[in-house]
Amino acid sequence: MLNNYGALIGSFAPIVIMVLIFYFLLIRPQRKRDKAERDMRNSIQVGDEISTIGGFIGKVVSLKEDTLVIESSADRTKLKLYRWAIRAKEAAPTEKVEEPKA
Repeated sequence: MLNNYGALIGSFAPIVIMVLIFYFLLIRPQRKRDKAERDMRNSIQVGDEISTIGGFIGKVVSLKEDTLVIESSADRTKLKLYRWAIRAKEAAPTEKVEEPKA
């Protein structure tokens, strides 16, 4: 009877090991990426520069629960978007200061 339990555990051990490998190599990293994206989308405020999954780049002018409005160009075109359509928060442009030539 003890021999049957050993065989049963031995046959399920590779399956359990494969599930653990899938969890640590695929599922866990994807959850971390999803959480980072969710945190980034929830941290967006009015005035932030963003880019969308469609390729638009603009400045956030208003926020609501699950939508936002951005200005996308010099002629102040406004677009209403869902939060899930945001790909990234763009870095604020840095001003270059020219150093005097000696």
